[in-house]
Amino acid sequence: MTTAPQRPLPQLTAQNEFFWTAGADGRLRIQHCCACQELIHPPQPVCRYCRGTEMGVREVSGHATLIGFTLNERFALPGLPPPYVVGQVALVEDPRIRLTTTVIDSDPAALELGMRMEVRFEQHEDVWLPLFRPTAEQPEPAPLPADEIEPGRFAEHVRPRQTAAKFEDRVALTGIGMSEIGRRLMVPPLRLTVQACERAVADAGLTMADIDGISSYPGGGNLGGMGEGGVTALESALGLHPTWYNGGMETFGPGGSVIAAMLAVAGGLARHVLCFRTVWEATHNELLRTGKAQPLGGSRTTSWQLPFGATSAAHTLAQNAQRHFHRFGTTRETLGWIALNQRANAELNPTAVYRDPMTMDDYLSARPVTSPFGLYDCDVPCDAAVAVIVSAVETAPDLAQPPVFVEAVGTQIIERVDWDQSTLTHEPQVLGQAAHLWTRTELRPADVDVAELYDGFSFNCLSWIEALGFCGIGEAKEFLDGGKNIARDGLLPLNTHGGQLSHGRTHGMGLLHEAVSQLRGAAGPRQVADARVAVTSSGGLTPSGVLLLRSEP
Repeated sequence: MTTAPQRPLPQLTAQNEFFWTAGADGRLRIQHCCACQELIHPPQPVCRYCRGTEMGVREVSGHATLIGFTLNERFALPGLPPPYVVGQVALVEDPRIRLTTTVIDSDPAALELGMRMEVRFEQHEDVWLPLFRPTAEQPEPAPLPADEIEPGRFAEHVRPRQTAAKFEDRVALTGIGMSEIGRRLMVPPLRLTVQACERAVADAGLTMADIDGISSYPGGGNLGGMGEGGVTALESALGLHPTWYNGGMETFGPGGSVIAAMLAVAGGLARHVLCFRTVWEATHNELLRTGKAQPLGGSRTTSWQLPFGATSAAHTLAQNAQRHFHRFGTTRETLGWIALNQRANAELNPTAVYRDPMTMDDYLSARPVTSPFGLYDCDVPCDAAVAVIVSAVETAPDLAQPPVFVEAVGTQIIERVDWDQSTLTHEPQVLGQAAHLWTRTELRPADVDVAELYDGFSFNCLSWIEALGFCGIGEAKEFLDGGKNIARDGLLPLNTHGGQLSHGRTHGMGLLHEAVSQLRGAAGPRQVADARVAVTSSGGLTPSGVLLLRSEP
């Protein structure tokens, strides 16, 4: 006898059991600091406000304000088929305390930001999930709570540069390579990795014997189509002998492997570091569908979002986009200009997954995913690998390609990392990193000739545009209107290879590959004339990184 798959439930621990079992008596409970009395969520062993370590539990009213919601029409969980509404609420006792939830007992079309909500518990085994519904009596909608740091003030919190000398000046990008790319290639992911790495090494005019460093994101382990096995897999396949290596997820986004390599080269641990990123989600998803691969995880999770149906980054970003719409007047058409721009650029790129022309009507009428996102707001799962060589700058004149120099990097975390506790109106983990970038250079946004900005979803790209100062906070609607400013001949040529929305999801490394191609003047029919300075970003939501590159020393 087989057991039906269960809805993912939280893993009960001594630290969180009070929260997940509070519904047994119908009372919502939140951790609080005994020293300063502040509420803390998710539970922590130390208070983020006073650093106190004596924690208690406080009963709260169960009333909250609806600060975000998205109608999910694409993703499903056992026992929770779509459509359903994922929401975020802020407690009336302290709006800084936000809970991800499933919104129940309501017509999605009648929901409104600022509504008063009340908790209702739903029992699953030994867990009581706190779900929220609109109260019967509705006061005037409450305003959205303020972020801990207003989006326009992140630069005030950037740490100043510690030395006049910059490690960026000691490195160059000397080789790039990309494997074949496509939907459901049905080949082993390590084959793609090797193909991209061999092409990058050959592009630089090096041999494998010259490679003395390896750097990868996200490293080894079973990551469900998100990696090929990391440093260990590549070293074993190619027989390399690195003096330095690096792999892992807690870094500066998918491009963090490149920034780590720069630090290693600048510090003298290696002269030529091979950095790579492989995705094979399209094939992995097909193997899941046919029963030839097993899904990750089990019925218990450490996530504070997954039990409520928030299965994807799309659910978090859709709510941030909704709040941007609410606060700044942004529309779906605003995001549509990003998607249309990427598709127009992809039409000129023979390696792009999607190259057919697209109109605004096509964009607006596409299958809904999770409001306000439709199909063309989402990047394209594919199989591909991208590799980049980071070299000591003094070696660059002897190599095969014109080197690309690194002007500055931005990496600083300023906002909270927890997805549903972070910045409300932009993609989390872009504002701080962008502000940090400009403290490490005398160049300014007006000096940038081409931008390759992370677009896992269309809203990611909008967030980076505002964060990096190409327009003011909240001004993207006007900047993007009509798509002229971001076209290849516009003020800010954007994602010139088609971006992840049309070229394919290569997790930021494809954007770096394109930036190098543009600065070399080697992008063919999509080449931006006289491109000398490029900015490229990777990641967001998770800690991310941004690089400013130049073609001249």
